[in-house]
Amino acid sequence: MAGEKLTFKAGQAFVRTQKERLAAARTILPLLTEEADRGEALTHLTDAALNAMRDEGLLHLLLPRELDGEQVSFVEAMEIVELLAWADGSAGWYAMVANTAAASVGAYIPEQGAQEIYGRNSKAMVAGQGGPRGMAKPVDGGYLINGPWAYGSTIFHADFYHSGCIVVDENGRPLLDHRGDPRSIVCHFPSSEGSLGGNWDTLGLRATGSYDYDTASPDLFVPDYMAFAFTGSEPCRGGSQYSIGIVGFTAWCHASWALGAVRRALDEIRDLAPRKAGPSGPLAASATFRQGYAAAEAKYRSARAFLYETWRDIDTATLAGRKVSVEQLALARMGMRYLHDVGSDVTTFAYRAGGGVALRASLLQRAFRDMHAATQHMLMSDQIYQECGRVMLGLVGENARWVNSKVVDE
Repeated sequence: MAGEKLTFKAGQAFVRTQKERLAAARTILPLLTEEADRGEALTHLTDAALNAMRDEGLLHLLLPRELDGEQVSFVEAMEIVELLAWADGSAGWYAMVANTAAASVGAYIPEQGAQEIYGRNSKAMVAGQGGPRGMAKPVDGGYLINGPWAYGSTIFHADFYHSGCIVVDENGRPLLDHRGDPRSIVCHFPSSEGSLGGNWDTLGLRATGSYDYDTASPDLFVPDYMAFAFTGSEPCRGGSQYSIGIVGFTAWCHASWALGAVRRALDEIRDLAPRKAGPSGPLAASATFRQGYAAAEAKYRSARAFLYETWRDIDTATLAGRKVSVEQLALARMGMRYLHDVGSDVTTFAYRAGGGVALRASLLQRAFRDMHAATQHMLMSDQIYQECGRVMLGLVGENARWVNSKVVDE
């Protein structure tokens, strides 16, 4: 129950190598692909697909060791999510969201909140909309919060909802921080206290269960130990690895996902090319197709290499106990956005080359749909590139830091 003192056995849930983690992930890839059609029909992942990933410990890779998590490196977690997204875009989306939630909630929530969420179940699922769309009014011991929120990715299977809120006064006016911006927090409450809209009908990522949602009743009380600041929170646990903040976690997760989804489209068109007959013979015999495919491979592999180089550099810094710099986060965000631009081009090429095969239900069609759904995410806005450009051109101060989608000078 809330407030009960619970003891975590740090690092005891899994003691395994990355080779063992990758092997565990590969064993469930056929199942994830097989369950994908059923998930799309349900508009959320099947229990079989979810449980396969959770049972193999693939949804809490970035949970801090203090909460009985593995706390693997970002590169190691990226390799896993990439594999899962290759098998099924929606399953990979679940994995990226679950790992991001485990990282951010696990690192930033106060100790009593960590006990409430993870104390009885270190595999508890947390999901929702972390962006500040709701309102939170301070009261004794916590906040009264109201929604609604949209795009609660994977929320269908969540044990707890996390929901971004603007902090407001008695009259509903935003309370401002030291920069004059509205204060924002992320609040957490059990799924039993929430209400799902059930309104997920989209081009792609159909099985992600990303429903709109709200609190089950107005003015839901959330204790202060179940909330933390949306930006600027210092890690309560996990050390320097978690100094990247929500800005860093979201850059990691969306890039990790896209790596697998784009790779699947390339693999599907590659395998189809020798078998797909056209007016001039097999698709693979076309010089135009071969040129396009080579260019697509080059774009993808370049983007992938850039991302892995960037995240290895971040891992090196955090393992040495250093905080991640504004420039390192700019590179991570640039890589994320660039990969989605490349992914849009590459999956479009594969879809067009696939002709009637891609028009009908197929893995190639799904990869195309999923990628073009992902490009619509608010994190793919042009502002990301614009702010990264400011950083790379040296137009920010020494004490600059990322706040949401912009860089501010402190």
